[in-house]
Amino acid sequence: MKESEFWERMELHLGRSYARAWASQQTLTALDGLTVDAALAAGHSCKQVWRVVAAALDLSASDS
Repeated sequence: MKESEFWERMELHLGRSYARAWASQQTLTALDGLTVDAALAAGHSCKQVWRVVAAALDLSASDS
């Protein structure tokens, strides 16, 4: 998954402004307590981070 696709999915589910705010503020246990932004900066793959986000947001399998 490309980073652009990751952000498209984030914006689709959370809205443009809230997606960026959520990514910078919400820590996720499955990412060792990192935020989405920190996990991506640390080198976690977009696909891995998206799976964690999808689970945290309780998205259906078709959305992930």
